[in-house]
Amino acid sequence: MSTSEPSLKELTLRGVILGAIITLIFTASNVYLGLKVGLTFASSIPAAVISMALLRAFKDSNILENNIVQTQASAAGTLSAIIFVLPALLMLGYWQGFPMLQTAMICASGGILGVIFTVPLRHVLVVKSNLPYPEGVAAAEILRAGNKEGGGQGLRDILAGATIAGGFSLLTNGFKLAAESASYWFSAGRAIFQLPMGFSFALVGAGYLVGTVGGAAMLFGVFLSWGVAVPWLTAITPMQEGVTIADFAVSLWVSKVRLVGAGMIGIAAIWTLLTLIKPMYEGMKISFSVLRGGSGSQTLARTDTDLAPKTLLRITLLMLVLLAGTFYSFVSSSGLSTGMAWTLVVVGTLLSFLLGFLVAAACGYMAGLVGSSASPISGIAIISIIAVSVIFMGIGQSQELLADAANIQFFTALAIFCTSVVVAVAAISNDNLQDLKTGWLVHATPWRQQVALIIGVVVGSLAIPPVLELLYNAYGFIGTLPRGDMDPAQALAAPQATLMITIATGLFAHTLDWTYILIGIAAGIAIIIIDVLLGRHTSRYRLPSLAVAMGLYLPPTIVMALFVGSLLSWFVQRRIRTVANSRHTDAGPLLKNAERKGTLFASGLIVGESLVGVVLAMLIVVSVGSGGSDAPLALVGEDFALQAKMIGLAAFVAMCLIFVRRALKDK
Repeated sequence: MSTSEPSLKELTLRGVILGAIITLIFTASNVYLGLKVGLTFASSIPAAVISMALLRAFKDSNILENNIVQTQASAAGTLSAIIFVLPALLMLGYWQGFPMLQTAMICASGGILGVIFTVPLRHVLVVKSNLPYPEGVAAAEILRAGNKEGGGQGLRDILAGATIAGGFSLLTNGFKLAAESASYWFSAGRAIFQLPMGFSFALVGAGYLVGTVGGAAMLFGVFLSWGVAVPWLTAITPMQEGVTIADFAVSLWVSKVRLVGAGMIGIAAIWTLLTLIKPMYEGMKISFSVLRGGSGSQTLARTDTDLAPKTLLRITLLMLVLLAGTFYSFVSSSGLSTGMAWTLVVVGTLLSFLLGFLVAAACGYMAGLVGSSASPISGIAIISIIAVSVIFMGIGQSQELLADAANIQFFTALAIFCTSVVVAVAAISNDNLQDLKTGWLVHATPWRQQVALIIGVVVGSLAIPPVLELLYNAYGFIGTLPRGDMDPAQALAAPQATLMITIATGLFAHTLDWTYILIGIAAGIAIIIIDVLLGRHTSRYRLPSLAVAMGLYLPPTIVMALFVGSLLSWFVQRRIRTVANSRHTDAGPLLKNAERKGTLFASGLIVGESLVGVVLAMLIVVSVGSGGSDAPLALVGEDFALQAKMIGLAAFVAMCLIFVRRALKDK
């Protein structure tokens, strides 16, 4: 039976229940890891593997049902990004805990709007786009390889990659016998330089799927960051005594260079949105032709049918009402006049809606470029908190309300609250198009996927508040402990939320240095101009501004691992063409075979590291919850750091050689 036939079961009760269970587990794990180290894992691929393993017990299960499960569960990995902002309300001292209703409504209304906003983008960014969507393609390959009706072809390559990556992840994050990254630091005069390298096998797999243009652009971003900006800043900034050159350089990168990256991401996102206006309009015309009852409404195939425009409109209006109610519940306790309170409710609701729509397109594009895991949601949060704070600050100043310290705290908290909604929109937009790419490749029904993602958002929204409350009462956040007898060493860092407070309070106190954000905007404009000029003369060499910005903003070890993956893709293609030319044969079939084998192995790398990451996250939560270590499987201590880096480097090189060998195996 073909997967394009509508008689296949797709959105089933058992699939929804299984997806809800996986969502709950992954949400709890992601919230903890995000608060602990500032990173979350993408859950769609592990969910696809778990779904296939469990649903194979049912004879009538199929690839489309498995796809719905991973679509629903993928909300866990992305909606958890709300923790990058929301804990700032406690750190600010405005909240004393996480109110269940307000927290859940932020997640639900923002997340569902994220689904709605990406529906009209599907045609332009998925169907008509050549964006690589590394995780979406990987998930589709996994579903195909495990599909009983398809014979499970390609499963061997996926299992090989998963075994290798899973074993290495266990060595690094579990046993601590190998390092996740290594960097060589050196100075020239007072300028400090870093030569970074990340050893994540999953990121190499994602980089292979990204390709050479995106990888090279991100490498250029790393050069701007660690070859230009950081050395210049370290040369002109006095270093405190007792601080290592690595800590000093990283502190400047976090506090200044990442603001440059945020400014560059902002202008690049705006440019990306402008370039998408025409194709977005065309895609929306196709979608809304159903509502108008035009000629195209009767010819839409099952695989091209989104949620009906009337349904989208009704859900949008409902979310606006829920958002307004959520904002009112937040504003009503401020003590402001009724007129001022309702003004802030309306402004907050409209800001969340409009900014959410803008970041939906930008985040969808970024996810298509580098994948959901590497997409810089925190960069979008920085841009949003600045925009929202400036608007609320203008309102407060116009009414002469910011002379009072209590009002300043309230307006700062309101800006953080509003930004949380925008981040929820951005997170789901970041994920939804990745899932729709998977669905498009396996011939799924888009509207059913969109329903599944809404269900996943609702389940995740109900899970996040109690998990946040539990973790806060168990460990507290750095600088904010619920009880005086708690151990500060066990407190969760919540690094992005700390940055949100720094920016918001700096804006309202007029102490935020705009210099670096403006430098980023100017640099982004320059790169956009260069890319446009390159596009007029060649299609082979480009410098996409958003990729450069992400290379500057993301940790360099992440970008370098992505670049190595794109370099492997380039090497494999070049090697095949060289051999084909020497033998006077057509390189096309060889390239197609190598691309499939490489894609399957890369997908396996992502699967293995993701699955082990999920298991380790749950072990860590259980261990710390029972008073144990946050590294329960560690076999060595910090004195093994040098050996761990050598082992990590050796394993990384070996994996790259194996990758190339498997891709060229049938050459």
